[in-house]
Amino acid sequence: MTTWGWSVMALLAGFVGLIWSADRFVEGSAALARRLGVSKLVIGLTIVAFGTSAPEIMVSLSASLREAGELAVGNALGSNLANMGLVLAITALLVALPIQHHLLTRELPALLIITLLAGYTLYDGQLTRPEGVLLVAALTITLGALALTRRAHPEEVDDEIPNYTGMAATLWFLIGLIALVISAELLVWGAQNLALAAGVSPLVVGLTVIAVGTSLPELAASVGSALKGHQDMALGNIIGSNLFNLLAVMALPGLIQEPVMDRQVFHRDYLAMAAMTFTLAIAIGVDYRLRRNAHTGSGEARGHLGRLIALVLLAAYIGYYVWLFNTL
Repeated sequence: MTTWGWSVMALLAGFVGLIWSADRFVEGSAALARRLGVSKLVIGLTIVAFGTSAPEIMVSLSASLREAGELAVGNALGSNLANMGLVLAITALLVALPIQHHLLTRELPALLIITLLAGYTLYDGQLTRPEGVLLVAALTITLGALALTRRAHPEEVDDEIPNYTGMAATLWFLIGLIALVISAELLVWGAQNLALAAGVSPLVVGLTVIAVGTSLPELAASVGSALKGHQDMALGNIIGSNLFNLLAVMALPGLIQEPVMDRQVFHRDYLAMAAMTFTLAIAIGVDYRLRRNAHTGSGEARGHLGRLIALVLLAAYIGYYVWLFNTL
């Protein structure tokens, strides 16, 4: 088999392995943490939230150790674009997604601030170690702030934690972790070889193939939950995943490799991601305000993300790809 063939097989095996192992790792970690007496609040804000970005984090770590930091940054930005322009757009086209009040007062403002912070770290075309530390510090502060606010609203905490025995929890934690590492290594190795064979930069592979591939589980989960009538958390999950991508996934290459990147990373890829983020935020805010009198009751959804904004996000995502391939 040719190198191209082995690279494609490694890429596919890496995707499948990441999808399977991320779920096992999160379930094992959450169950083990509960066995050790960690509160549901902390588990929900850390382990469960981390789970949606576990594939991207492991790919970022592997890519950074292989001195492919551009691929890791591309994966973070591309995953955020895919989360909004693909996952969220397709889900909202199928079912209108409720807008919860806490998204407007907590998670969404945090995402906007962190998006600006990410732009600051990428503006000069280099992600340095101090900037990586800054992103990790921002992650710690964000999790702490969310913990303080959610402690006052325990009804918002997800309590769906597997009830494993201590042995089973430890076993699934170890199996998931090992499989995540191996799968990420296969994926990055295959991606690097394919980029070399196709004559494109690892950045482009991270923005396209890997970003879409690592977002497919979220697409399946979001669409499946929405069709079953559990669409309340879809929007919040996307916002949380984007937060982790910018603060955890993008911090790793800065901490490990300090990659120097093409200026297009900021002027094309980051600006496209930021524009889509702010467009989504404005659409959520406007719809919520326009419909604020349609429902009553504290914490009740007063607006929804419908087909119009979904079509705008999807069109913007397609437009970004046209822009990307025209600038290669």
